Amino acid sequence: MTKCAGVRRPGAAALDLAAVAAGRYDGFWEIGLSPWDMAAGVLLVTEAGGLVTDFSGNDKFMERGQIVAASPKIFTELLQTLQPHLTAKMKG
Repeated sequence: MTKCAGVRRPGAAALDLAAVAAGRYDGFWEIGLSPWDMAAGVLLVTEAGGLVTDFSGNDKFMERGQIVAASPKIFTELLQTLQPHLTAKMKG
């Protein structure tokens, strides 16, 4: 993930997660979400073979309201790229 074509946030988290599941986006991250913002999209991503965690790499994204979702190809690199920009509270 040495290059980024851009950061997009066109609408609902569920739509962004659907784009990850469909392969239109390589990855997605967000904070301040409610479970209903993520539930359907998380199912789509995981069923498509993608990975979903919170910013700590754990499965507490529903409880914490933060999510990182991506294809397995870039997931680890995306998670590592975000780490220096997270507050202590975000790291949990």
